[in-house]
Amino acid sequence: MNKFFNSLYKNHNFIYKIFLFLLTTFLIVYLFPKSGSFRYSFEKGKPWQSENLYAPFDFAIQKSEKEIELEKELIVLESAVFFDLDTTIKKQVLVNHRSKFDEIFNLLKNDSTKTKLFDRNLKILNSLYSNGILPYDYNFNSKQIIKILINNTQVKSVTYNDFFPQSKLNKFIDSTLLSTEYKSYIPNIKSIFFEIITPNITYNEKLTKSAIQDRINQISLVRGRVEKGTLIISKGEVVKGDKLSILKSLESEYESQVWSETSYIWIITAYTILVALALLMLLLFLRKYRFEIYLNNTKITFIFFNIVLMVLLTTLVINFNPSYVYVVPLCILPLVLKAFFDARLGLFTHVITVLLLGFVVSNNYEYMFLQIIAGIVTILTVSELYKRANLFISVGQITLIYILSYFSFYIIYEGNIDGLKWENFLLFVLCGLATLFVQPMIYAYEKLFGLVSDVSLLELTDTNSPLLKELSEKSPGTFHHSLNVANLVESCANEIGANSMLVRVGALYHDVGKMNNPTYFTENQSTGTNPHDELSPSESAKIIIDHVINGIEIAKKYNLPDRVIDFIRTHHGTSKVRYFYNKQKELNLDFDISEFKYKGPKPFSKETAILMMCDSVEAASKSLKNPTSVKINNFVDSIISSQIEMNQFLNSNITFKEIESIKKVLKHKLANIYHLRIEYPE
Repeated sequence: MNKFFNSLYKNHNFIYKIFLFLLTTFLIVYLFPKSGSFRYSFEKGKPWQSENLYAPFDFAIQKSEKEIELEKELIVLESAVFFDLDTTIKKQVLVNHRSKFDEIFNLLKNDSTKTKLFDRNLKILNSLYSNGILPYDYNFNSKQIIKILINNTQVKSVTYNDFFPQSKLNKFIDSTLLSTEYKSYIPNIKSIFFEIITPNITYNEKLTKSAIQDRINQISLVRGRVEKGTLIISKGEVVKGDKLSILKSLESEYESQVWSETSYIWIITAYTILVALALLMLLLFLRKYRFEIYLNNTKITFIFFNIVLMVLLTTLVINFNPSYVYVVPLCILPLVLKAFFDARLGLFTHVITVLLLGFVVSNNYEYMFLQIIAGIVTILTVSELYKRANLFISVGQITLIYILSYFSFYIIYEGNIDGLKWENFLLFVLCGLATLFVQPMIYAYEKLFGLVSDVSLLELTDTNSPLLKELSEKSPGTFHHSLNVANLVESCANEIGANSMLVRVGALYHDVGKMNNPTYFTENQSTGTNPHDELSPSESAKIIIDHVINGIEIAKKYNLPDRVIDFIRTHHGTSKVRYFYNKQKELNLDFDISEFKYKGPKPFSKETAILMMCDSVEAASKSLKNPTSVKINNFVDSIISSQIEMNQFLNSNITFKEIESIKKVLKHKLANIYHLRIEYPE
């Protein structure tokens, strides 16, 4: 049992990678659409590239969305409109008319005229109420069919023009009575009518909409069927018109039939295999070309997390509205990975992610082309992300590439720009604006995963930071030495293509451990007294060696990133404190050589190796007397050769060619420092 647990412990890194691999594969497959995939690809207006296609089964020809919308509009135009008729209103109006008429015309002496006038009013009222009076004009078409309801029972059908809007009452009375012998009584009649007339017809909006919706629900979504074995399209035939509709119907039916209970397991298995292959390629890439990252489970988790995040965002947008798929800022992925790792890894991961998203989007070739091109542009254009202007410029370039690519694809598909929806370009602008969110994302990732970006490194180069300020106050000589080393390492890193920002930060902080005992280091001894004179060589060596351990403790206290602390750990490797070692040898006493050796580890990257070389050269250069070009050349060669002989660079991926380039830079820099000039003949 113990053997089993020991085996688990020894292989826990590998087991974690397997778990992470399986979990990521599961999450991505889970997010994929639950539908089959049509085996043929086709484009509107393009020739059919595959062999003659026959119907594999019976299927219905589905109507397009445009056709369905036209049918809906036609139903709305042709459907009857319902109005409610209140029969009690007319009776009450007639009663009110009798009393009001008697009140106004009681002084009229001529009974015959009075009777005729009363009958005339009744005729007008009956005419107005024959179909009904509207409270106001509803703006329906004059020929719109109207169904009149009494107590929710249909009694008759009329047209909207048969109704009388109350607003036209004044005009109607004038036109009716103006040419008769009763025109002198018009003001009195108007006063009666305006007071007693009440609308008796009201629009039944609820019932009208319900009736229209019932008819819309009965719309057939298909228009005909295609029998099994029927030739759908021949090779070379242009995909357009009915052929396009039939192909889209076949695609839709195929996808729904393929994803059935019987094939569910098979399709899930196929998806899993493809996703697993893609992720496996990424792991193999890391293992072969980025082994340091491969060994770090946190970094692998970070990469896989970002892949799943992009797949999740894309599927959510597609489920909401597939036309908004280009709003997803997929270029954030290579930006983030480039900020923390390198451009090559960022591009490779971006391509893998785009390949996975090809399963999700409908126009997969167009989508994949646009996203891969945009990713390449992102990698090529974005440099020094910590500079805000660079990010804005790059986002502008990415947006332009999106727009140009989309425009070109549309021209290829349609042959013109007549139907181009210019508002789609707004999606790419929104995508560009969303890409700017990469800065706060980088900050969040630094805190969440303990990573460090160039933005954080730039902040650490500030000499007014609390730690560097304390170093300059307690150990001014060490601080000056660190600044000199920082300038040297930056030039060397630029020469061989290493991370100059990272190595500069490492150089600034590599000797912070000397603050605990500053006077025991020669660069801080301003009084001329040396405290080592009072100590044995072994005691002196311990103080010197302990500045590495002290530096690590101080760095952790100030929350410096692990990548920076690595420089403190490795800047002396496993070398000897040579001065005190030789002094101990002169005493001819038995001693343990390990007491005079730094505990390591040895440098394990180009950057840490550069710091070791530059630190040793800069510190030792203070002892040069009357330096010349020859002396400086021999001096640099001897120091670095000694480090090579002690196998200090064995674990770092630095080449002899790069070491020679570093030597050349150091020789040039030291020559400038000491202002070497040509010796003129006497």
